[in-house]
Amino acid sequence: MTDAKIISGARIFDGEMWHDGKSLVVQHGKVTAISASAHDDAETIDATGLLIVPGFVDVQVNGGGGVMFNNRPDVDGITRICAAHARFGTTALMVTLITDSPDITVKAVEAGIAAQETDVPGFLGLHLEGPHLSSARKGTHDPALIRPMEEKDLHLLLSCKQRLSHILTTIAPESVSTAQVTSLAQAGIIVSLGHSDATYVTAAHYADAGASMVTHLFNAMSQLGNREPGLVGAGLHDNRFHCGMIADGFHVDPVSMALALKAKNQPGRIFLVTDAMSTIGTDDTGLELNGRHVYRKDGRLTLADGTLAGADIDMLSCIRFAHERIGLPLEEALRMASMYPAQAIKAETKGSLLAGYDADFVILNRDLSMKSTWIAGSPVFHAAA
Repeated sequence: MTDAKIISGARIFDGEMWHDGKSLVVQHGKVTAISASAHDDAETIDATGLLIVPGFVDVQVNGGGGVMFNNRPDVDGITRICAAHARFGTTALMVTLITDSPDITVKAVEAGIAAQETDVPGFLGLHLEGPHLSSARKGTHDPALIRPMEEKDLHLLLSCKQRLSHILTTIAPESVSTAQVTSLAQAGIIVSLGHSDATYVTAAHYADAGASMVTHLFNAMSQLGNREPGLVGAGLHDNRFHCGMIADGFHVDPVSMALALKAKNQPGRIFLVTDAMSTIGTDDTGLELNGRHVYRKDGRLTLADGTLAGADIDMLSCIRFAHERIGLPLEEALRMASMYPAQAIKAETKGSLLAGYDADFVILNRDLSMKSTWIAGSPVFHAAA
């Protein structure tokens, strides 16, 4: 008996097309094949009547399971966040640090490196959202902690990339130079524009410098206007930009989401992010962030003044929203949660179930409710019967 597993009886979506009457074959943490052939020496798992889809990739996760990464920038915090989101089908995530002090940022980087070294299941890398943003578009970020990028900040990111496979940083052109962006991009760090009042022309210049993403499209940025397209217009029109979008119905109206999807120039894609906070997988009524209380009510997280403070949604719920409320084909909603974000951060073995890809997948019931989550060919979560 080898460590090969065959999951049979399910309808399988490989990221491009559905397969019926075949089995998913995995071994050594990788997809071996989607095949109709029998394998006598493999463990067989019956998934009759279920759906198998690629594991979800979330590049913006601030917390989960009662843990905010800002408040617990250590390996245990990362482990608990990843486990919380695995319950909802996320098999790879970028743990996100919201704008914080330099010492917390250093601790977050050290935690990310340690998490990769110890193979925390589901940990893909770090997303540093700030502190190099625009105070005019701060959103929930503490304006007292927002600051321009200095040489020591650039050095920290560059040195971190030598030990961490995936790093994403959200910056605003107001606080970071094009030369700094070029240094980051050439080192393999994904640079995303966000929390910015940048004009279309400025955003294009930063794409020239190496920026390749827009953080939570529509939120905390210059909007699409009749005489100035803004960062929203740049994200949609410039095909070099991939764009994350929060599909909870609060951050972006469903009509605006549908229009953006129709307008987006490719090969850059719009993909789903949760921007999830610590409340995911808990009954918590709120949380603390940078000394401020965030209130949880009716699916929304807000500061005392009503400012949205992250999101209270998981990736499977985002997929359902995109499919049921926006009317996207299920296949496209699934790609927005797996293939497209993996492409955006250049995670070449994630987001599909083709031979050679990581055996990260989700087994769903036909009504799109959770059955189980698998990372590297092993189950990490089973829903209660």
